[in-house]
Amino acid sequence: MFARIARGVTARPWFVIVGWLVAATTIIIFAPRISDVTISDQAAFLPQTAESVRAADLAGRAFPDTHGATAVIVVDRADRAALTPADIETISRLGQRLNAGSPAAVRGVQFDPQRSISPNGAIGLVGVGFAAAAADQSVRDAVGTLRRDTATALAGSGLNAGMTGEAAIVVDNKQAFADAELTVTIATLVLIVALLLLIFRSPIAALVPLLTVGLVLGVSTSLAAVAAKTFDFQVGQELPTMLTVVLFGIGTDYILFVLFRYRERLRAGDEPRDAIVAAVERVGEAIFSAAFAVIAAFGALVLAALGFFATLGPALAIGVLVMLLAALTLVPAVVALLGRRVFWPSTSAQRPTGRGAFAAVGRLVARRPAAVGVAAVALLGGLAAGASAFSPDYDPIGQLPAKTEATRAFAVLKLGFPAGALQPTDIYLATSRPLTEAEIGVFVQRVAGVHGVASPLPPRVALDGRTVHVPLVLADEPYAAAALDLVSGPLRDVARAAAPSDAAVLVGGQTMALADVRDTTNRDLAVIFPVAGVLFVLILAALLRALLAPVYLVAMVVAGFAATLGASVLLFQRALGHAGLAFTIPIILYLFVTAIGTDYNILMTARLREEVRDGRGPREAAALAIAHAGPSVAAAAVILAGTFGALLVSGVPFFVEIGFAVTLGILIVAFVVSLLLVPATTALLGRAAWWPGTRPPTRASAGFAVDHDVTVAETRRS
Repeated sequence: MFARIARGVTARPWFVIVGWLVAATTIIIFAPRISDVTISDQAAFLPQTAESVRAADLAGRAFPDTHGATAVIVVDRADRAALTPADIETISRLGQRLNAGSPAAVRGVQFDPQRSISPNGAIGLVGVGFAAAAADQSVRDAVGTLRRDTATALAGSGLNAGMTGEAAIVVDNKQAFADAELTVTIATLVLIVALLLLIFRSPIAALVPLLTVGLVLGVSTSLAAVAAKTFDFQVGQELPTMLTVVLFGIGTDYILFVLFRYRERLRAGDEPRDAIVAAVERVGEAIFSAAFAVIAAFGALVLAALGFFATLGPALAIGVLVMLLAALTLVPAVVALLGRRVFWPSTSAQRPTGRGAFAAVGRLVARRPAAVGVAAVALLGGLAAGASAFSPDYDPIGQLPAKTEATRAFAVLKLGFPAGALQPTDIYLATSRPLTEAEIGVFVQRVAGVHGVASPLPPRVALDGRTVHVPLVLADEPYAAAALDLVSGPLRDVARAAAPSDAAVLVGGQTMALADVRDTTNRDLAVIFPVAGVLFVLILAALLRALLAPVYLVAMVVAGFAATLGASVLLFQRALGHAGLAFTIPIILYLFVTAIGTDYNILMTARLREEVRDGRGPREAAALAIAHAGPSVAAAAVILAGTFGALLVSGVPFFVEIGFAVTLGILIVAFVVSLLLVPATTALLGRAAWWPGTRPPTRASAGFAVDHDVTVAETRRS
């Protein structure tokens, strides 16, 4: 099939190239922008059954005039001294001025000198309520307006001010991710060009992957936006950056697989047109299977209850599918037109294959497969031990750069108020009858006495008297693990016990929303990981026509995943003292380490199977597979690791953690698992690895002297 595709493409290369350009231009011009369908609030992706979502719905019905996002303006003196009466009067006038001239999206601005000054007298808080959710464009615009008006009003007063809280965090988060996307894109392009020039020593060979992936990125981003508009869903703000990294990483991988095999066929004496057909024929099945393994991994995310995962997976799967089509059609068409000029001015296509470092590694693995296997397993096991200490972090402020206004203002707030003052927790008490003042008083007293609650705020009663809102200020930071444990555990339990027998209790607010995100994420991981594992095994079984090899190949990639997570925990939590890692790290590692690691395993095992079918014994096949597939796996891994390594310069802690973890994970699964452990294990298992698909070799492995240069065996085969 792949040979027929290649022959058809190379027969009319200009037709294929122009077709791609016309289709891509049409899609990009007429598709909506991806920014129109992105959202930054993780809680917005919760299912409707989550308690925080039900609490928000109740609040919207019972208190429609106060429903919406909130923020606080934190004011202190430039000299950090206690606020003077004149300062307090200035803050009061600020509140009045903002109230009078605020945008339509602002529901109200409030400052109460009796309640809004910290006990130490150093900090003042101006509360802001909005008429819509934090992700709404009108709210984001209003945050910018209020920040500018505040700076103007306090100019020359000796007071500093900064806005933080839910709405401000969303604005700063969106800006930080936009800045990171630009930085990462530039760093990725520079790095890929440099690495490709180093690998091929040819500007043309460097530009072919770059231009191809750039075209695919534009098409994929537009198609993801079209899908979101068509099916009425939103995607996380991480998608554009992740799609950039995924496509430049995976796309460059697939193109490298084709170019390396094309160069190998040129070295064997094929004419350029025959060489590209043979290259696609030999690696097409491996690329196809690898792409569908990744698509299956991404597609399994549709089973997630958390909308962030459920929309991220299909959007990335669209990108990989478009990249697969480009690798099997557009790239061969371009190579067919360029011929040997693809590698100009390098003469690498004329050098013999099978020499160098990878040939030496192949001979080592062939001679000592057991020793290599034990060493690889020991390394993976040692790193994986750290995974047991993994602690997920759900703090949106902690994932912002330290210089953002929301982060700085929150640090100032904590100098005078309990950290929970940033985002009080909301408890709603609802009945079918009006509640008495005595019932409300007893309820507030009980919930305020829970350990971890700093103080209650005045309760609000709905007009019909049937719903009561009790806001509570927690002692801990509202996004800390202790706060999440409190609202979803002891506080909720006490609230339910303290409520009248005919009343229902719902806990809401951002802290409860993140507790719901945590519970939903844990459920999703428990569902997605096993399903993806089964899909990987089935895809590998279909490719290899074997039963044992798929099982141990998936097990090895899972070991690489565990080792990567453990190493990340050791660095960030143990060495750097972080409270935890971003809660999305396991799913991100699943997407890019497990799925892409399976890519490398597919390429290596496909070459192993090819050598065995050509009559090589298990050890000889391992040596030849490493010598020939090793360079493309290594080059692809270095480039993909480099693209994720670009996240390290993003300035966003979330991306820095992902950048380190995925970069390390890719290097582990490529160099430890695919290049060492897979061929070593396959050499040890011999024929059993391929049962029942591949016929026994026609000549014994004893006929291969593992200390000979691999090119000797290759020459015999030719």
